[in-house]
Amino acid sequence: MQGGENYPILKSLEFWLASEAAGFSLLLWIGAILCFTAFIIRKLTTHETDTDNLILGCVLIVVVVVTGCFMYFQEHKSQKIMESFANMVPPKATVIRGGETMTIVSRELVVGDLVELKFGDRIPADIRIIQSQGFKVDNSALTGESEPQYRTSECSSDNILETKNFCFFSTNAVEGTARGIVCETGDTTVMGRIAGLTARLQPNKTPIARELEHFMKIISVWACFLGIVFGCAALAMNYSWIEASLFLIGIIVANVPEGLLATVTVCLSVTAKRMAAKNCLVKNLEAVETLGSTSIICSDKTGTLTQNKMTVCHFWCDGKIIDADSTTQQEEAQIYNRSEGFHSLIRCATLCNRAEFVHGQGDKPIQSRQVRGDASEEAILKFVELSHVHGDPSEYRHKNPKLLEVPFSSVTKYQISIHAMEEGGCLIVMKGAPERILARCSKMYTGNGTEEMTDDLRMLCDKAMTELAEKGERVLGFADLMLDNSYTKDYQFCAEPPNFPRKDLRFVGFMSLIDPPRPQVPDAVERCRSAGIRVVMVTGDHPITAKAIAQQVGIIRCKEVIDAYNINIIETLPTNIKDKAIVIHGSALRDASDQELDNILYNFKEIVFARTSPTQKLHIVEGCQRLGEIVTGDGVNDAPALKKADIGIAMGISGSEVSQQSADMILLDDNFASIITGVEEGRRIFDNLKKSIAYTLASNVPEILPFLAFVLLNIPLPLGVMAILCIDLLTDMLPAISLAYEKAESDIMMRPPRNPKKDKLVTRKLYFLAYGHIGMVEALGGFFVYFAIMAENGFWPMRLFCGYTGLRAEWDSESINDLIDSYGQEWSYENRKKLEYTCYTAFMISVVVTQWADLIVCKTRINSIFTQGLGNMVLNISLIFETVVACMLSYLPHMSYLKFYPILFRWWCYSFPFAILIFLFDEARKWHIRKFPNGWYRKETYY
Repeated sequence: MQGGENYPILKSLEFWLASEAAGFSLLLWIGAILCFTAFIIRKLTTHETDTDNLILGCVLIVVVVVTGCFMYFQEHKSQKIMESFANMVPPKATVIRGGETMTIVSRELVVGDLVELKFGDRIPADIRIIQSQGFKVDNSALTGESEPQYRTSECSSDNILETKNFCFFSTNAVEGTARGIVCETGDTTVMGRIAGLTARLQPNKTPIARELEHFMKIISVWACFLGIVFGCAALAMNYSWIEASLFLIGIIVANVPEGLLATVTVCLSVTAKRMAAKNCLVKNLEAVETLGSTSIICSDKTGTLTQNKMTVCHFWCDGKIIDADSTTQQEEAQIYNRSEGFHSLIRCATLCNRAEFVHGQGDKPIQSRQVRGDASEEAILKFVELSHVHGDPSEYRHKNPKLLEVPFSSVTKYQISIHAMEEGGCLIVMKGAPERILARCSKMYTGNGTEEMTDDLRMLCDKAMTELAEKGERVLGFADLMLDNSYTKDYQFCAEPPNFPRKDLRFVGFMSLIDPPRPQVPDAVERCRSAGIRVVMVTGDHPITAKAIAQQVGIIRCKEVIDAYNINIIETLPTNIKDKAIVIHGSALRDASDQELDNILYNFKEIVFARTSPTQKLHIVEGCQRLGEIVTGDGVNDAPALKKADIGIAMGISGSEVSQQSADMILLDDNFASIITGVEEGRRIFDNLKKSIAYTLASNVPEILPFLAFVLLNIPLPLGVMAILCIDLLTDMLPAISLAYEKAESDIMMRPPRNPKKDKLVTRKLYFLAYGHIGMVEALGGFFVYFAIMAENGFWPMRLFCGYTGLRAEWDSESINDLIDSYGQEWSYENRKKLEYTCYTAFMISVVVTQWADLIVCKTRINSIFTQGLGNMVLNISLIFETVVACMLSYLPHMSYLKFYPILFRWWCYSFPFAILIFLFDEARKWHIRKFPNGWYRKETYY
């Protein structure tokens, strides 16, 4: 419905039709129509005005409209936040047309345009590079690689995602300049094809939507069944068809929990707001609960599990690997910062570095300062600044000015700079790929000073380099050389051809860098394990890096890890492996069949998919769903997988616009740990919805049974339609909503994920407890109050039953004004109706009093109320609120127009024993469940 984009009413209608509320709203619309039908039938046949049904029909319509507006408002707020992400689209591009440079809107680019790119630009199309000068792009949004990638005119691979002469729409240029020819624009770009694939996918119906639809069907069938059965029974008992029709409508309306639509909507909205405070933007309200049902999380690595920024984590000097202290306090650095070898390494790292802190950042913590330069050099600069062994890096560079620099090249794989040292002489410093640096070194600095590079020392270096690489870290080698006196600061150094030595340097050590895991992630992954949720890493990064990060955060804990780089390895795997993990390369996955993928997902509990494309991520999600799992997908730019997943989670900071539009939830802080917060909130809201429904359904029994007694026993009606409406929409509404604020029970993250096929929102056990236990006690309390008041006013129960015929016909006859009670007193029609309406009020008060106890016992499903406590202030206020509302209905003037009359205080007290019975019974039931986990009460009443 495209019109919804421009017309709020159409947008609201579209959202309402697509939401889980549509079924409940339809049910309330039907209820309203039935009420109006009853009003018209009564008006046409008896010429009486049936105000109860007229008011009830109007109120039901108001509930639907108000709730729909509330849901639209919540969705509209999320949409406004989404619109703020629109500025991520590159607005303009610099092109050369007809030899003239011009700036145009990026959507006007065409294939064949010559485009100029520079540092800071967002790539406006898929472009083939023809010229470049130190040009680097950040592909983390597309491939998951944290390290910026060089782009040159060299075609280095047949795979378009791997070759160096291509840059892609929506990625960022982080360094240098380039020129290129536009090859694809719009929908035909790599990102556009991902978006197209996303658009063709039909999103799955969320678990909570399926549960509410299931509940709606049960309620509808049950209400219609009761209405038809007792309507037919009324006809069989010689009631007129008009009376039977009105009775049928009354039964159906009494069965529909009118306040449940608003309760469900508010419960989901409350949780959505609570999650927004924890950096989780919920676009679809029902997505809140879906997280709680999650059994598998398919998580990206870069920017989700990791921080998407390089950090120095280890260095090697003086013959040993040392953990780098990246804290501000530098307590651990005191162990190594006095080492001469470390001083040489830091001197080399400081001088052979082009990165600079942005001016005016001095008051910020070092790790939070902005830096001009690529990710690796930024990490080294911050480490140097923290170490501070040579003072401020910028001042040290100023004292030792650069005379010449040879930038890093993909061909040479090293960077050289020459400096005029403050103490005299010129120093060459070199940084680059470890094997290239070691090949140019004939000496090495050890703990004993500078020594000749021997085979043993070279083997020692190789061993250290391998050990660091196996950790998934990027290793850089550093070397220096003090030139002889023939090289002075006035010497004219030249890079091409070089007129200075580039061999026989002194090797000073390694630094290893990694995109570190977020500190909260290991604990979050462990909480997933305890909650029975599998975390599967699905990333576009290198398998070694992915494996290392997975081991660090706890996704892989098995000692034996299988590396599957081709389909043959997958085909030869045993059918059942429980104590091994597997790392699967994208090339192996590309050739695997659905059955082979399903076999992997079923048999391995610890899985990492590396070098995967967005299409492969989609296949992985589909494979999980084929196994019946509820899948949560998160990532920076995995739009198809996000849309296909039961709930898609996009990154708010580094995520692409396509993925944000496709996702159901956006992590505003890009933090994986926020997902676990969402899982707990999802489980909590599912529990609380169960509690709210159990509370709401219990009052249906004392609302339905008076109608049945009215027809079957022929007694005056104990509870009117207006009283039912006040219970459902006034006294019960806020308490039901207040359960959404109830804190989680202690075992919420220790349970396995719920099975959607068995663990329904509304189960037989919930009906059995709400209707067969709590509801029946409430109904007994209501009838006790009704018969007590009737007896106190002269109508003993046997007089009300009056044999088989009952008292109803005489009671409701306006022509009889001398009806005799049990004491021989005469009652006029007007006085009889006042007594009847007083009973309406007392019966309603009885329901309110017993619902106090029901609300307290519904706070928990298994814990004692003494363990859970009464800390839910919204619930405490709601108890006061419903009591005040009941008093207002009973004691305010002119309430007689709504058929409410004042009642005596002792009539309130008649219901207290029944409320105490509900509380004691439920505490005993929960104690029995805790004491005997396999007992009858657990099997039959733990909902």
